[in-house]
Amino acid sequence: MSNPTPVILPPFPMLALDRLLPWAFEEDEGAGDLTSLATLDASTQGRATLLCKQSGVIAGLPLVERIFKYRRVAAKVQYHCKEGDRVEAGALLLTVEGPLQALLVCERTILNFLQRFSGIATSTSQFVQALKGSKTKILDTRKTLPGYRLLDKYSVAVGGGRNHRMGLYDMVLVKDNHAQACGGVRAAVDKVAVRYAGQFPVEAEVSNLTELESLLDAKVDIVLLDNMDDATLERAISLAREKAPTIKLEASGNMNLERVRRLGPVGLDFISVGALTHSVMAMDISMNIEGADLKSSQGEIGRPR
Repeated sequence: MSNPTPVILPPFPMLALDRLLPWAFEEDEGAGDLTSLATLDASTQGRATLLCKQSGVIAGLPLVERIFKYRRVAAKVQYHCKEGDRVEAGALLLTVEGPLQALLVCERTILNFLQRFSGIATSTSQFVQALKGSKTKILDTRKTLPGYRLLDKYSVAVGGGRNHRMGLYDMVLVKDNHAQACGGVRAAVDKVAVRYAGQFPVEAEVSNLTELESLLDAKVDIVLLDNMDDATLERAISLAREKAPTIKLEASGNMNLERVRRLGPVGLDFISVGALTHSVMAMDISMNIEGADLKSSQGEIGRPR
């Protein structure tokens, strides 16, 4: 298990997790786990393992003990990898000992979170690796699952990506609808400059070279080159570097691994990829009972539906 490119991990957004836990257990457990209540005594102790069935980057390990604490489960967790580690298929992630009935109640909630966050981190890592050797950085977007924003973006950071704005409150981003309402992107940017006067980073979206040219002497920090084909992107980069070399350039729209590899050498500062969080492919992780007081409890727990 290794992480070839060391990543400085941000703090895990524990408060964001805490807000979700009551809902997660209410929808899954309801009035009680009927199967476990019927098959296991509350005092039955056992040991379970979490196994990763595919290669990827692990994100979300701090949530495991937090969930047991929330449920007041006396569980002992032993980790066999670290947050942000790249693991191979079959890797043992952790071992947990405690009351089996409680472990099974927590199982699906733990896996749902861990699979999602590790899936985001893994996908992000693939895009970051596609840009290896270039100065271009991968950004996320606001296209996150409602309520999961901080957790999804944390997972992007674990995968080596960078977080774009967290919400509407921490950065100005003049998009096409703002430009349409103001009579053009330059008019919108000028209004921003008057209202905020350098209080926030300012980014503006353009879809063609004419709009780009209108911003090259404006008070803007980043220009987002949106939905341009490769040839137009290269012309836009050349134009901006010649006339406004201090402006950062970001590209977005129809980004996949193949295209990102092509765009690595062209000189962008950032490429934003909405699919990192809006089209998550969950990592395949399972919990297995390794030892228990009851022989009938041994074997794979499987994937509760």
